[in-house]
Amino acid sequence: MNFTRIVRHLLTGKLALHRIFPAASLTAIEQAIQQSEMNHGGQICFAVEASLDTIPLFKNQTARERAVEVFSQLRIWDTEHNNGVLIYLLLADHDVEIITDRGIHAKVSSEEWEAICRTMESTFQRQQFEAGVINGVNAISVHLREYFPSGSNDKRNEIANKPVVLE
Repeated sequence: MNFTRIVRHLLTGKLALHRIFPAASLTAIEQAIQQSEMNHGGQICFAVEASLDTIPLFKNQTARERAVEVFSQLRIWDTEHNNGVLIYLLLADHDVEIITDRGIHAKVSSEEWEAICRTMESTFQRQQFEAGVINGVNAISVHLREYFPSGSNDKRNEIANKPVVLE
């Protein structure tokens, strides 16, 4: 059991989340996702969570495991062309995870997604959270434009562009 991690999660609450991602930042991220999706047929969702609940925290749930849960809960997998992408940020750990549906997962390596995550985390270390997320959206969009170009799918927005704040 990592006591430092437990304390960090217990001390990272909704106030910190709203300070780091005020309404204006969430709107800018929503607009970046909307702009991105105009250029490809993929679907992007950004979800942020301040910290884990007590039981998952004491069971040492990883950010990756939580991201997979969120991917399922938000039904990112339920797109017509299996091209949904979740960017999940666990704020207490400053850990970014990208979970992709099978359509895009088969085309882009895990190493590519991991590189985007690490770049975002590096930007977050400089306290540039909004910019880090928008840069991540743009990097993901490069892959979605390549494999799901605009016009290859209908332009129906299957996943809301508004960032999901898990509380």
